[in-house]
Amino acid sequence: MTTTPAARRAASGTFSLPESETHQPAGTVGGPRGVGGIEALIALQGIEAPEERRRRAVKRGRNALDALDELKLGVLSGTLDESTLAKLKTAAAGLKDASGDSRLDGVLGEIELRVEVELAKMAVPSM
Repeated sequence: MTTTPAARRAASGTFSLPESETHQPAGTVGGPRGVGGIEALIALQGIEAPEERRRRAVKRGRNALDALDELKLGVLSGTLDESTLAKLKTAAAGLKDASGDSRLDGVLGEIELRVEVELAKMAVPSM
């Protein structure tokens, strides 16, 4: 395999380009087109449709009611554990988000109040 003299290393140990190649100034390179389109798509991802918001709020309400049922069964059977209380705390945190529907938000507010009352009843007072 032979190498061309232009591609050989110079005696000083630095790399040099062949002299036949001239430096070409960088022309205008087409930048990414559609940046506005990408930004618009990202902005749209942050916007949630009212139906989707309502559906998620209903799901959070059902999860909270299920956690309250687990609490009731645990208290009645005497097998209440910390995981049930943790589920209830998680459910309470999810109920604070607004759904956009005032009637649904009212029901979720009542569920949240019930969850908070039950959590307060289960709290061990510190001495």
